[in-house]
Amino acid sequence: MQRILVIGGSRYFGKLLVERLQAAGHQLTVMNRGSGRPPAGVERLLVDRDDEEALVAALGSRTFDVVVDQVCYTPVQAAIAAKVFAGRTSRYVMTSTIEVYDPATAVLPAVPPGHGAPEETVDPAAWLVAMDLPWHEAAYLAGHYAEGKRQAEAVLARAGGFTFACVRSAHVLGGGVREFTGRLAHYTERIRRGEAVEVHEDPLPTVFIHHAELAAVLLWAATGSDFAGPVNACSDGLLDVRDLAATVAAAVGRDPVYRMVAAGAPASPFSFDRSYAMSNARAKSLGYVFSRTADWLPGAVAEALAASPAIPTTD
Repeated sequence: MQRILVIGGSRYFGKLLVERLQAAGHQLTVMNRGSGRPPAGVERLLVDRDDEEALVAALGSRTFDVVVDQVCYTPVQAAIAAKVFAGRTSRYVMTSTIEVYDPATAVLPAVPPGHGAPEETVDPAAWLVAMDLPWHEAAYLAGHYAEGKRQAEAVLARAGGFTFACVRSAHVLGGGVREFTGRLAHYTERIRRGEAVEVHEDPLPTVFIHHAELAAVLLWAATGSDFAGPVNACSDGLLDVRDLAATVAAAVGRDPVYRMVAAGAPASPFSFDRSYAMSNARAKSLGYVFSRTADWLPGAVAEALAASPAIPTTD
């Protein structure tokens, strides 16, 4: 049994992670601003993580074997966490994202189509941090999500008060109504209606992960491994937007309709005109075994269809 703090953990794969940590018998505390109650028997701390003084007061004398940070989006948040949790934990695991590899948001080494970016493509130990940017402004943060994650990783990697690890998640699918982003529902609803899906003329492939598998990877990172630094988490198998649409089409029994958009123009989710898939080779070398996207995607599509109201089709 370990003493574990989860920051966030109120929805989707974070909520599932909390349930699995509890089922594994760990002594668990969940910290959030009141967005959702943890399961019975799990300690809850209500506090704004951006308020350092309030955070210190809420934690009191508590210490933890592991902290799992699900909601760290900026270097400012990371700096507060690094200061507050130094000496309170020996391991800090941050949930990060595939978006750190997006070449549209930073100058990065090119990833050839059909290949996945290794973790060293974005090295937190070497990444420039700019604390004076307007990270507290919602509009700025929304437009700089990837950079906020890169800089948050960089701050925690250099903190020195604990072993830092981060899990860079692929695009997360599955869970039906729990999948709050609506990205898979975009396809199920449009294809079922016979409406056009907007795609690039030559869309490039990317990687995905099922929400339950991501919870399992985070559980492993927190309690089943001692690696440091970033690890990519993605199921095996590259898919492009047409592969995704074909899986939906097979489930609804009608062919997808496409509307082509120019390179650089907005398109449906997961239609990419630039290459930034990830490689999961490091996690595999550390002993983690991933599923295949092709094996779970039909089930995720079925969940999305079941979660949608009946939709009149058009011909």
